[in-house]
Amino acid sequence: MYKPVRFYFVLTFIAAAMFAFVSCTKEGPQGPPGKDGEDGIDGQDGTATCTECHDNSQVQFAKQIQWSASVHATGGNFERNDAECAACHTSQGFLQRMANGTHEADGKVVNPNPPNCYTCHNIHTTYTAEDYKFTYADPFNLWINGQPVDFGNGNLCANCHQPRIPDPLPVVGGEDVNITSPYWGAHYGTQAAILGGSGGYEVGGGYSNSLHTSAVTNACVTCHMADPYGVESGGHTMKMHYSYHGQERLNVAGCVSCHSDTDALTDLVETTQSEIGNLLGTLGTILLQQGLIDSTGRAVPGTMTADQAGAVMNYNMVRKDGSFGVHNFKYSKALIENSTSSLQK
Repeated sequence: MYKPVRFYFVLTFIAAAMFAFVSCTKEGPQGPPGKDGEDGIDGQDGTATCTECHDNSQVQFAKQIQWSASVHATGGNFERNDAECAACHTSQGFLQRMANGTHEADGKVVNPNPPNCYTCHNIHTTYTAEDYKFTYADPFNLWINGQPVDFGNGNLCANCHQPRIPDPLPVVGGEDVNITSPYWGAHYGTQAAILGGSGGYEVGGGYSNSLHTSAVTNACVTCHMADPYGVESGGHTMKMHYSYHGQERLNVAGCVSCHSDTDALTDLVETTQSEIGNLLGTLGTILLQQGLIDSTGRAVPGTMTADQAGAVMNYNMVRKDGSFGVHNFKYSKALIENSTSSLQK
């Protein structure tokens, strides 16, 4: 006697479910037509050009894992997102200040990113291989003295890897300067000025440049982004050294077009860095003895003569360049030697 009831219950449930399904999937009114019937950019199929970049060569993945091991990805301090610092420490801030032609970002960057693919390339602009072009590779003028530099594709790197303008800026033969902060100076990324042979406190004479200033077509990119050694150097790691069986090796892939004898090149690098390191040690000792820097190399706030302040600035410009003379041996040596002489008068 319960079977008819159960049968009608099942029929009722099925009918209700079908009604709900039809109600949920019922189409509404047709929307407005797309602009000129476009499917993708400029009338192209939305996926027509994807494979120009997104193919099965694994090149993109190689570049991504190289970048993930770079200092840009792991140690670029991109949390420094106020307008002034974000201009170089964050991807968004860099693009903002470059677009505006300013030294600062538009303001504090929310959700800051480190320098990445979108910083250096026009990713997903045309959705073709053109998107690999550099965002900013034109020649430009150094902030610190307005001098023009042209490092080819390296201009992109140099836009951030250049000295800031110390406040106050010492002038050769000028008045004393009052330094109020231990962080006074040309900041950390001084490579563009050192490589270009410009922007230091040029007391004395004898300033000239090594061949790297003019002979390396794309400067930073040529050497730092040469053929990679895994994720340890070269490519998008932008590093110059790697470990091989517990020994540190120089990645010479970008150097061999000029330096065919790699053993001689390695010896030259060691000799260069040793000489500049010793000169820096001598100047640093004098600066420390005269109370002009502390044990970390930072300026000791107070009033300094122009030559004293210039010596502090040069000391940190060459030190923070990081190459210890490899970028521009002649200019680095002149800055340090002349500053040392100016303090011993």
